[in-house]
Amino acid sequence: MEAPNGARIYRIGDSGEAVAEIIGKLQRLGLLAPGPRSVYDEETAHAVRGFQQQRGLMIDGIVGPQTYRAIDDARWRLGDRLLTYVVSHPLTGDDVVALQAKLQELGFAVARVDGIFGPDTQRAVTEFQRNMGLPADGTCGPSTFKALQRIRPMATGGRPDALRASEAVRAAGPRLSGKTVVIDPGHGGFDYGWEGFGLRESDVAYDLAARIEGRLGATGVRAYLSRGRDQGPDELARAAFANETDANLCVSLHTDGSANPEAQGVATYYYGTDLHGASSSVGEQFAGLVQREIVARTDLLNCRTHQKTWDLLRRTKMPAVRLEIGYVTNPHDASRLADPAFRDVVAEAIVVAIQRVYLPPEQDAATGMLRFGQLTV
Repeated sequence: MEAPNGARIYRIGDSGEAVAEIIGKLQRLGLLAPGPRSVYDEETAHAVRGFQQQRGLMIDGIVGPQTYRAIDDARWRLGDRLLTYVVSHPLTGDDVVALQAKLQELGFAVARVDGIFGPDTQRAVTEFQRNMGLPADGTCGPSTFKALQRIRPMATGGRPDALRASEAVRAAGPRLSGKTVVIDPGHGGFDYGWEGFGLRESDVAYDLAARIEGRLGATGVRAYLSRGRDQGPDELARAAFANETDANLCVSLHTDGSANPEAQGVATYYYGTDLHGASSSVGEQFAGLVQREIVARTDLLNCRTHQKTWDLLRRTKMPAVRLEIGYVTNPHDASRLADPAFRDVVAEAIVVAIQRVYLPPEQDAATGMLRFGQLTV
């Protein structure tokens, strides 16, 4: 079966070479019992759900493009292959995670432990090689692996990446004017997302994005939408767009849905995973601010903040959050989302949260109290 963007997805009942490959990788990861099989059955779906939960992915038991890539990433161990920076297609995998964590532990600047061998990781490898008297080519091969295994950190613990991220926010200053924010309306094109009570997720997200864009523009922020009204790029393309703008922050807008009409509320997500102990410290702070502002200004149920490894959160260089603003399948939330005045309230809450990321404690305001007209421009 194909997703709306043309990508292949695999679920119960599917079979063939690709399914056999997925099953084989799950077996090597110890999530499925060994033995020949080539049909995506309930046991396979159960293993996929366990893997998705472990990796901070959407837990649906279906192997879409992101879960497929994550399963492939999980098979690599540090030393299994040569690691180098490929501009057009950066290497990803658990071996890259292990490399980044080791370099960070040794005091070499890695922007974030995200399992992506990008330019920051290449620079850290090059600096490590210089310090060890190795050829400083930024490529992690046998001699670099051996050096990494030999050396032990002088001290452990702490989050140097978090300190660098916090300092970057402080250095940016409190004013919104001159900053760049990418607003990502979820879904789009032929992908409508969740639908209910006459609402489409893609339409609600785009309308909210336009309201936020207008308010940010009035404060002097360069605000960019990741898609047009009738476009539906995948998350990789959205993340690439955000990175190309060199944005300070990224906000992805969604509504939620469920087969259970009683499911309701708002939740905010940021990059992080317990598996590798990696997270975006500023992203977590931003998510908390957005969540609290929306909850304080609306009657949506507080479903709190959570860490995930979704592509948009993981692959953006700047702190990013994803909001699930109410359930279009819930009568209460849908009635609120259908109200233009309510959308204005949500838009103001998000803009205020963006401002509060940059306000020092002595200039900050209590949650729910700061208004659009008071923003630092």
